[in-house]
Amino acid sequence: MDIFVLIVGALIVLFIGALAVMSKRKDTDKRGSEPGKGYHTLTSDYQSGMGGGHVTTWKVPRDPQEYAKRFVPKDTPK
Repeated sequence: MDIFVLIVGALIVLFIGALAVMSKRKDTDKRGSEPGKGYHTLTSDYQSGMGGGHVTTWKVPRDPQEYAKRFVPKDTPK
């Protein structure tokens, strides 16, 4: 019985320690980018070998309102 209590106690301590480590490892990096003027340039580069491939570049606005306008059809009633 004493060994069982010791093992359960050790598991509880390990569990609390793991929670403490995980809480300190939270992602501090924010996703996305700050709104502003101008554009982000995104590039997709695909190479299939033997001289084949495709490169595409997109300009994505930094302004959230301008970004949203790209997804609304122009003939949508307001």
